[in-house]
Amino acid sequence: MAPPSLLQVTTSCLPVQGSMASGGRRYLRAFVGGFFVAVPVTVTALDRVAYVARVEGASMQPFLNPEGGSDCDVVLLNRWSVRNYEVRRGDIVSVMSPKNPQQKIIKRVIGLEGDFIRTLSYKNRYVRVPDGHFWIEGDHHGHSLDSNSFGPVSMGLLHGRASHIIWPPNRWQRIEASLPADRGPLDTEEDEG
Repeated sequence: MAPPSLLQVTTSCLPVQGSMASGGRRYLRAFVGGFFVAVPVTVTALDRVAYVARVEGASMQPFLNPEGGSDCDVVLLNRWSVRNYEVRRGDIVSVMSPKNPQQKIIKRVIGLEGDFIRTLSYKNRYVRVPDGHFWIEGDHHGHSLDSNSFGPVSMGLLHGRASHIIWPPNRWQRIEASLPADRGPLDTEEDEG
C-alpha cells in the first residue's frame, strides 16, 4: 500500500510544479510588460516635466557653484513651466548654446522681447530684444559666454527653467526670479524724460 500512495503523491505534485512554472512565466510577462510601459512613461516625464542637471563652471557664480572648484550644484530643470516659452526677467534658464548646439548652457534672463538692454560687451552698446528672443547673461560677467557674446537668444532654444537647487544638501532651496541690481531692461520713460 505504501508504494501506491507514494505514486499518488508524486503524480499530484506534477501539476503543482507545472503551475509554479506557469506562475513564474506570468510574473516574468507582467514584469516585462510593466517595463515596456514604465520606460516610455519615464522618458516622456523627463522630456516634458523635469529633470536634474549638474551646473559646471563659474559663469553663474556667486549664485550657483559659489565655492567653485570641483563642487558643482545640481539643479532641477522644470521643462513643463517653459512649454509655452513663458519666462520672466530674473529666471535662471537652460538653453541650447547658439555657438554649439551639442551644449546646454545655464544663464539668467535679463530682458524679454521688446526690452531695451544696455549691453556689457556686445558689438552695440544698446540693443532692442527682437520678437521671439530674450537676453541672457551669467552672473559672473567676466567668465560668461552669454548674450554679450552672441546677442539675443531665440526662444526656440529654451530648454528648461531652474526651479530648485537639489545638491549639495546644505544648499537646498527654491530658485526665485531675481535680477542683479545693475542689470535689466532700460526704463524708456526715464530715458525720454
